[in-house]
Amino acid sequence: MDLKGQYWTDDDSDGDNESEEFLYGVQGTCAADLYRHPQLDADIEAVKEIYSENSVAVREYGTIDDVDIDLHVNISFLDEEVATAWKVLRTEPIVLRLRFSLSQYLDGPEPSIEVFQPSNKEGFGLGLQLKKILGMFTSQQWKHLSNDFLKTQQEKRHSWFKTSGTIKKFRAGLSIFSPIPKSPSFPVIQDSVLKGKLGMPEVRVNRLMNRSVSCTVKNPKVEVFGYPPSTQVGGHCKNVPTLEYGFLVQIMKYAEQRIPTLNEYCVVCDEQHVFQNGSMLKPAVCTRELCVFSFYTLGVMSGAAEEVATGAEVVDLLVAMCRAALESPRKSIIFEPYPSVVDPNDPKTLAFNPKKKNYERLQKALDSVMSIREMTQGSYLEIKKQMDKLDPLAHPLLQWIISSNRSHIVKLPLSRLKFMHTSHQFLLLSSPPAKEARFRTAKKLYGSTFAFHGSHIENWHSILRNGLVNASYTKLQLHGAAYGKGIYLSPISSISFGYSGMGKGQHRMPSKDELVQRYNRMNTIPQTRSIQSRFLQSRNLNCIALCEVITSKDLQKHGNIWVCPVSDHVCTRFFFVYEDGQVGDANINTQDPKIQKEIMRVIGTQVYTN
Repeated sequence: MDLKGQYWTDDDSDGDNESEEFLYGVQGTCAADLYRHPQLDADIEAVKEIYSENSVAVREYGTIDDVDIDLHVNISFLDEEVATAWKVLRTEPIVLRLRFSLSQYLDGPEPSIEVFQPSNKEGFGLGLQLKKILGMFTSQQWKHLSNDFLKTQQEKRHSWFKTSGTIKKFRAGLSIFSPIPKSPSFPVIQDSVLKGKLGMPEVRVNRLMNRSVSCTVKNPKVEVFGYPPSTQVGGHCKNVPTLEYGFLVQIMKYAEQRIPTLNEYCVVCDEQHVFQNGSMLKPAVCTRELCVFSFYTLGVMSGAAEEVATGAEVVDLLVAMCRAALESPRKSIIFEPYPSVVDPNDPKTLAFNPKKKNYERLQKALDSVMSIREMTQGSYLEIKKQMDKLDPLAHPLLQWIISSNRSHIVKLPLSRLKFMHTSHQFLLLSSPPAKEARFRTAKKLYGSTFAFHGSHIENWHSILRNGLVNASYTKLQLHGAAYGKGIYLSPISSISFGYSGMGKGQHRMPSKDELVQRYNRMNTIPQTRSIQSRFLQSRNLNCIALCEVITSKDLQKHGNIWVCPVSDHVCTRFFFVYEDGQVGDANINTQDPKIQKEIMRVIGTQVYTN
């Protein structure tokens, strides 16, 4: 029998191996089609028509009246740095595998759902989150779904079209062709003057918005945008897409809506996170106790061994930041979030609970976390056993420190920024896709430049989990706000180095001359250890961030002290750490063309692409 398609191979499948031959991307007919429900055929054809022939694959289990439908969701709209932080392959579709009754389809049992990427076998946490989301969505829809109900919905759609494919009743106006939601998650430009300056929206921003609320239109004669006109105004990623093109198209469109904003929702309960400064880059669990217990039970936090193996320097930095915050006299203010850690001896209770803070017990557990250097020198399981003997809460705390970090941090290779004079240099990205998209839209309008942000290392435990917030006139403010409310930056390194050295009782900012003297003194002292050491070997640490900032009229420049009141206009790019009171060159000016060229060179070699 001549079938247009190809056979499913073991390499392509994430499911069980079967002795039968299954057809992949079936376009022809066979005897098994006699048992396939006609509505299923219609929905498969709708996917092919709206997306492409390769967007759906079919595997039939005729003898047990089952069929697997694989829906391929394109995620190439994600930025490269977002895909890396989320541990997904943006060049490969995410596969949604639904198993239906072959002969009953929507009248049969609720379908099971698997979510995977064929080449992404390990660490696909996003797949677990998306599977849970689609499972809840399907259960909700299944309460009223049936083949007859779907047929009625599709007949309504056909009544809108003539045989030529044009719309009979044009009631929806332009809104049906421009489904841009008014959700704060997406950069909607209201000002007509700004729209005129923009001309055509930036391609990547436009793609991000469009992919999140609509599907790719293959045939322009068919209108397939996601929401009925009545719900366009309140567009949101949780809105239920239209059923008029079949259940398969509906669930694909829902997945497309949810993927760009997964970081904004708890991975367990799917409720929106509440952050002072908006969402962060990496998906995470919320602080509700039931979610913490479920998160622990799911084993999602068991990736500490992999993180230590692949990013030991980053784990080392996270532990150092946690220790600095915990040892600070201001810990009751800045040690936020406080850990939510399940007791390994009693999985129904929290050993560390934000509602019952115990800093002494937390300090004891942190002191029992073995150095990351030691962890890389032996069997991780053996080292875990040693930690468990010292303190049964040490390893769970380490897991929390790693999993609660919501920023993307990567140790820079040898192609680092040499003028910063430290081997401890990191790429640091904390902006979620929506904020990054808004940033790029503003950048196209006003341009951008680079500036330093200095903050004591004790503050970075919170910054990595809550974002770089405007702390002016709040309890988080440590220094004065002489130039008004906003995020303080400077193009001059000495000013930001001064801010980074404050805290722990030191509330006098050193002068530039003092910083230069310290820099010269530290760089003439013979080094007792290699400057290329992978790990931090001191608890006396200073740090500074290099940020990209939008140069709009909102950016207030008071000499070399800049204040940006718009948090969306500041994105962290790099992070530098110095040991034993050492500081970098105090004379760096980010507005120097040579410095800017060097920054752009390093950016060009990293995951972040401008």
